[in-house]
Amino acid sequence: MPLTHFDSGGQVHMVDVGAKQETARLARAAGSIAMQPATLALIKAGTAGKGDVLGVARIAAIQATKRTGELIPLSHPLPLTHVAVDFTLDEEHNAVHCEVTAQTFGRTGVEMEALTGVSVGLLTVYDMCKSVDRGMLIHGIRLLEKSGGKSGHWLVSDTAK
Repeated sequence: MPLTHFDSGGQVHMVDVGAKQETARLARAAGSIAMQPATLALIKAGTAGKGDVLGVARIAAIQATKRTGELIPLSHPLPLTHVAVDFTLDEEHNAVHCEVTAQTFGRTGVEMEALTGVSVGLLTVYDMCKSVDRGMLIHGIRLLEKSGGKSGHWLVSDTAK
């Protein structure tokens, strides 16, 4: 299957979605940030020096989904109809997990919006906690699910999680 962002002459271009049918589209993405136990305790207690880490990270993730078309060069700007951001504290692995669900009704999918939201949400956790833990590790950013459009529904296999 050819890469869609290149024309027949090998030149980069923005994919023409004008002829595609508008459908309800959804994408879910996830990722994690691992940290020291004391850093996770600060986040859980809400006592990090910069304030409510997950509250700020949630707003950052939502804002990032809305600005994806400005950040990813060939991504179409999309009118999002809904964005949900969930953070889970994982004390067993000293990590914060982030999941973003993005939705629209349009001609192209929202995978990039969900992935960008996760990335920026986790980067914001890093930024807010870096003064106490510079060794945090962001990892596992991936698409979990997409639906809508000609290709239909896709769900990550259990082996890829």
